[in-house]
Amino acid sequence: MVTLKEAIHEARKNKIALGHFNVSDLAALRAIFQAARKLGTPVLIGVSEGEREFVDPHNIARLVQGLRERYDFPIFLNADHCHSLESVKIAVDAGFDSIIFDGANLPFEENIAKTKEAVDYAESTHPEILVEGELGYIGTSSSLLESLPEGAAVEEKDLPTVEQAKEFVEKTGVDLFAPAVGNVHGMLKNAPNPKLHIQRIKELRDAVKAPLVLHGGSGISDQDFKNAIQAGISMVHINTELRKLWRIELEKSLKEHPDEVAPYKLLNPVVSALEQYIEARLRLFTGKS
Repeated sequence: MVTLKEAIHEARKNKIALGHFNVSDLAALRAIFQAARKLGTPVLIGVSEGEREFVDPHNIARLVQGLRERYDFPIFLNADHCHSLESVKIAVDAGFDSIIFDGANLPFEENIAKTKEAVDYAESTHPEILVEGELGYIGTSSSLLESLPEGAAVEEKDLPTVEQAKEFVEKTGVDLFAPAVGNVHGMLKNAPNPKLHIQRIKELRDAVKAPLVLHGGSGISDQDFKNAIQAGISMVHINTELRKLWRIELEKSLKEHPDEVAPYKLLNPVVSALEQYIEARLRLFTGKS
């Protein structure tokens, strides 16, 4: 079975992308695992700080590890958007496969310094864990938005430069790099999300050694995904679209079965809908027809 590092570098080499999907319940975890296993493609489970507080870091780590070992399948767990070294330590010590230090809203030099602290801690305690860093603010909320996040770097003039990216990756030593390239966290309610800056992705892919990660994958068009992956994106994060679909399908299930009280019966249609959606996304990211 491939390691996470091997899977990501294989994706980079073949110009495909791994899918990273966030969870906060067993329905979503089951749907992601079933879709990925059906296609035979490695997959990442993400849990943000809020999601980790709800599911407990150690519990979700054991669940994902159990799936990987029982089925001999490359499913991995990522600590999404750690905003402090303490948050990093909790995830690393709980047995996560990768962590993200999110200093995107910090001044450039402070982001470098704090991201390097996260890298140094992981390397000194669990060197097999991959560490990702972020550069360029894209908002923080995986929710339905009335407008773009204030201060989000979506215009070309606001994006991190290639020179900044090179300096950031070299000084921090991150294994993975998530730059702002026109993407935002969350989905606009009444308009399409901004288009990605594909040329900047190409420039970053050629300039830095670390594989590139695209956050804020909800609301991005299929064509933008294809172009971004061909340009150099090796992993795509999706959360808001899953949350939105989860709620729609649960409300539908409750309406169709007003007297049902067994949670697993109400959630089965949710799992099926999520699995179909995730399978379609994984096919898009990996080019599997």
